[in-house]
Amino acid sequence: MTAPAGTSARAESAPPGIDLADPAFWKLPAPARAAAFAELRRLPGPVYFTERPAGGRRPAKGFHALVRHADVVEASRTPSVFLSGPGVTTPEPARWVRALFGDSMVNLDDPRHAQLRRIISRAFTPRLLARAEADIRRVAARLVDEVIEHRPDDFVTAVAAELPFQVICNMMGIPEEPRRSILDQVDHASENTGVDRPLRSRIRIPGRGLRALAAMQGMVADLGRERRDHPTDDLISALVTADVDGRNLTGRELGAFFSLLLVAGVETTRNALAHGLTLLTDHPDQRELLLSDVDRHLGGTVDEIIRHATPIIQFRRTVATDHELGGTRLAEGEKVVLFFGSANRDEAVFSDPDAFDITRTPNPHLGFGGGGPHYCLGAHLARQEMKVLLRELFTRLPGLRAVGEPVLVPSSFDNRVKSLKFTW
Repeated sequence: MTAPAGTSARAESAPPGIDLADPAFWKLPAPARAAAFAELRRLPGPVYFTERPAGGRRPAKGFHALVRHADVVEASRTPSVFLSGPGVTTPEPARWVRALFGDSMVNLDDPRHAQLRRIISRAFTPRLLARAEADIRRVAARLVDEVIEHRPDDFVTAVAAELPFQVICNMMGIPEEPRRSILDQVDHASENTGVDRPLRSRIRIPGRGLRALAAMQGMVADLGRERRDHPTDDLISALVTADVDGRNLTGRELGAFFSLLLVAGVETTRNALAHGLTLLTDHPDQRELLLSDVDRHLGGTVDEIIRHATPIIQFRRTVATDHELGGTRLAEGEKVVLFFGSANRDEAVFSDPDAFDITRTPNPHLGFGGGGPHYCLGAHLARQEMKVLLRELFTRLPGLRAVGEPVLVPSSFDNRVKSLKFTW
């Protein structure tokens, strides 16, 4: 659909049958969605899509879809024009939710974002990161031991979700006892992000998600108060005792960061690993190439999985001032949506972009964002988790493969895998 009167007069019209604002689009098979994005990339500029609010009681709003690599990078690296503060997720977080639970770093702009990022960056000391990498190896080895002993059939719950979750909890210093309930809370907090739901679910489910967030944040705030008085050698202690410009994380900020770390860190790595096993199963030539020289091809395999699967599909930005992007005039207050998955298939950047090629080089994918101040803080940790686990799995279980198709969640926000049968 074209932009409404008074906005960007030069916005492109979408080809017939393509509506990124329609929840039905996200229920289409992946090849059909990829073909639609390829068609959008061939247009001269961004397309404006109108969103239809549930019930029709609120005025219709919309967004410009940024589907090309160059446009997503420009919007990511121009934070003075493309703001994160109003909210980057779909839907944007309600004001009362932000007031109650605090702001996630992804929904902040400078100077507050820069201040919080400095505090967190200082806490990630070389010693803490070295300990985390050793822990990744221990957890990965234990998970493969358990796979061999218990022969589970769902790769997501037994392996892909467990590794990042246990590593983050160990790094933060979360006690063992509440971990099972925390993982359930993570699932409840994120299960409906970007998912179209019946009206009854819209009324009922958000309460469960908010209760989950409240429980997680309350527990971490309690731990933060305890570690402030009696610090230990973990990330929570480092965050609550840090002194950056006279500041450390408050209990509410600590809770918001922990929620972000769990939902973003666990969900994205879990989905990348599950998609990775499917890709290596569906492309036996690439699997054999990896196994022929793991040391040589492991890094390329991880980056190609992230590019091809793109765990986070989109983030929003709000235009701070009139601006031209991709030949389209954007007006102050308008929304743009950065479609990372489409950018990672941009023919102008990647040759044969739909192919899965672990030798692809260079591979400037945007799986961790398009750069700028919101580039993923956990990118190095996620890569290490994937490298270590894939090495452990394919070294000890060389016959590892997916069985059947993954069960996907039709989300417009993240490329979520609900379950994946596997064997070796």
